[in-house]
Amino acid sequence: MSPWLALSPLLVVGIGSLTVMMVDAFSNKKDDLSILSSAILIAAAAIAGSLWFGGLPPQTPEILAPYLAVDAMSQFFNITICGGAALCAMLAGGYLREHDLERGDFYSMLMLCAFGAMVLSSATDLVSVFIGLETMSLGVYCLVAFRRGSARAIEGAIKYFLLGSFAAAILLFGSALLYGATGHTDLLGIGQTIRNGNAELGLALVAMSMLVVGLAFKVSAVPFHMWTPDAYEGAITPATAFMSVVVKAAAFAVMLRVLITCFGDPLSAGAASGWPPIIAVVAVVTMIYGNIAAIYQSNIKRMLAYSSIAHAGYILIGVVAAFRVQNTAVSAVLYYLMAYTVSNVLAFGSLIVMGTRGKEAVTFDDLAGAGKRHPMAALPFIIGMLSLMGFPPTAGFFGKYYVFNAALQADSGMHWLVIIAVIASAIGAFYYLRVIVYLFMKDPETGAPQAVAMKSGYVVTALVLSAYFVLEMGITPSNYLKMALAAAAGLV
Repeated sequence: MSPWLALSPLLVVGIGSLTVMMVDAFSNKKDDLSILSSAILIAAAAIAGSLWFGGLPPQTPEILAPYLAVDAMSQFFNITICGGAALCAMLAGGYLREHDLERGDFYSMLMLCAFGAMVLSSATDLVSVFIGLETMSLGVYCLVAFRRGSARAIEGAIKYFLLGSFAAAILLFGSALLYGATGHTDLLGIGQTIRNGNAELGLALVAMSMLVVGLAFKVSAVPFHMWTPDAYEGAITPATAFMSVVVKAAAFAVMLRVLITCFGDPLSAGAASGWPPIIAVVAVVTMIYGNIAAIYQSNIKRMLAYSSIAHAGYILIGVVAAFRVQNTAVSAVLYYLMAYTVSNVLAFGSLIVMGTRGKEAVTFDDLAGAGKRHPMAALPFIIGMLSLMGFPPTAGFFGKYYVFNAALQADSGMHWLVIIAVIASAIGAFYYLRVIVYLFMKDPETGAPQAVAMKSGYVVTALVLSAYFVLEMGITPSNYLKMALAAAAGLV
């Protein structure tokens, strides 16, 4: 395979972002940029799919091999990332116009962030990991601060930037230590050196812990979650949706590659030592804290931020199980991430459609009685909440089922982890159902402004597509699980 062909999804998104930037400079029709951005991202996803289903090469082209993987897993994440970013661009097409925030730089930054996320999910070298991570992160900081006149947006962006800088520094320091311990920066070389006993194991384990800390920040795992609620609340809602799906998917992709490829040996990942028990504890704390904190939120975006934290805990269970049943657990994580992408876009898109320029719906009180006034606008909200809750037959139900099942297959010692996850999921049902209660069973206070459904073809298109995939992934989960299994099989 030609390196240019192998890189074509990345090139389409990278060149597409520059194209959007130029069109923005010479065109006055800012809403057309939503269509252009979505079309470019969907084209990149289609190319990734054609590369995958058309037959990938037996190995990555030599010129790319040390730095980027061209395998089924990278194409799976290219499809997920580009698909999620395209849906967010559609949401922005309606939101920016409605709230008088039309600036074309939003779309170019979104696409550059997606480009960085694609690099990160395909990275097989510590250098490319850092480049992809920073390319993605710098753009996201700007997206959080996009509403320049909002003090909350600036506060959230500054918190995210400062904490993100510390996390990046820790990850970079860990990468330097890992190079010193093994003499390699490529993940495969690091893993082989550790397995052969030729590495400074103590130094490698310190480096591993620093890498885990840096990546745990990106997936919003407790106690590295502090930026999440403020950034989610301060950002405009399409940017919040983008952060919650694309950034999380890319971070989990590189976490799987680093932990399994570099530290999959018995010494680094033994049952009584190494990273699995540490991540299991992080998963428990993340699930419990995220769900309990979400109950006390009155702002829906902050509630969904803590929900995102809780979901990171569920996904970490699959990461822990990957040491024992690699293909089963990794495929469960991949399915979960795809299901979470469409479910969360549906949730944030429904929140967007429930508010107009006069009153943006952000709190539970804003939604009081909106379901009775606008039942068709409330329907996707219901589907999104049920999927995030894990109610059958939605994508979210099978996402949790596959992850929990992988943990049960991995080791009898992980049964306690699944029990805690089920209890945490039951707690989470409270605040998801609370949204539905406010939509249909609460009346707005006398004199309070009532949410009016937005009329936007862009947002409606994103909601219809998201709802379709949430239901289709729940009705025919085996089709998507087969894709995830094929993607997981290529992870060394």
